[in-house]
Amino acid sequence: MRLNKKKRSGRAAALLLMLAFAFAGCGKESATAGKHYVALVTKSMDSAFWKSVYAGATAAATEYNLQVSMIGPKREEDYATQNEMIQEAVENGAEVIVFSAVDYNANSAAIEEAAKKGVKIVVIDSDVNSSQVSCRIGTDNRKAGKMAGEAALEAEGEELHIGIVNYDINSANGQQREEGFRERAGADLRVKSMYTINVVSTTEDARAGTIQLLEEHPEINVIVTFNEWTSLGVGWAIRDLNLAEDTQVVAFDSNVVSVGMLETGEVDALIVQNPYAMGYLGVEEAYRLLNGGSASGAVIDTATTCVTRENMFEPECQRMLFSFD
Repeated sequence: MRLNKKKRSGRAAALLLMLAFAFAGCGKESATAGKHYVALVTKSMDSAFWKSVYAGATAAATEYNLQVSMIGPKREEDYATQNEMIQEAVENGAEVIVFSAVDYNANSAAIEEAAKKGVKIVVIDSDVNSSQVSCRIGTDNRKAGKMAGEAALEAEGEELHIGIVNYDINSANGQQREEGFRERAGADLRVKSMYTINVVSTTEDARAGTIQLLEEHPEINVIVTFNEWTSLGVGWAIRDLNLAEDTQVVAFDSNVVSVGMLETGEVDALIVQNPYAMGYLGVEEAYRLLNGGSASGAVIDTATTCVTRENMFEPECQRMLFSFD
């Protein structure tokens, strides 16, 4: 089942410096004379994923001469604070909100209220239950889940017992990824059981949840998880329990640590999204709306790539793993 665990040096320092530079200066702003103001309201602020989103948004803002701010709660489950940030963005003069929903339903009323006040809405990454969204941009989550299923089925063995470490059950993208995963993996006759645990989207909660899941179901020999923080938590748990040789792990997103785990074997495949494109295309769509474009209702897939130890040094995979190089 196990792939060769090649140990190659990562590019951690360079990536961290570039991410820090790209993220510098983001925060709360209001409209500046002569520029249209776009508010990017995200699920959180600290991860490599959201820093890459902001870098893409900043690049588009420069190209289209827009002012863009980025705000988000500290925790990816904090929809109430996110709703307050939507209201604040409207009060500060945002003409377009580029939005990633913490909670598909609980963020709906705040988005609807913003739209009533004339603010255009573009969704990236995680959807919201609103008919006022002009365009939805991000990963095809069910397709990405199926991709994770394909990677999980690379595991050897006559019987596969799968543990799923997912995040907030009210976040649309995590649920869609699990649906796609279950559809693909569940069709394989070797899969005898699947267990899901939902955790708070932090490294430590995912680590503890993974350990709990493995203690309750020691037969698990495949684990899949669906975002950056849970991926790190799963990887640390696998290292804690010394299970890298015995467990096929499929994770999502990439940062310096998860790429290192791919190299050393705690993770066997990373489903890598394109957050830079989400940020760039979100602001580009905002520009189109500000210049008379109508709500297209389009759904734009920013694509995903499955990266393993076997292909991680290929040029295309390097571009996905290290998008700032």
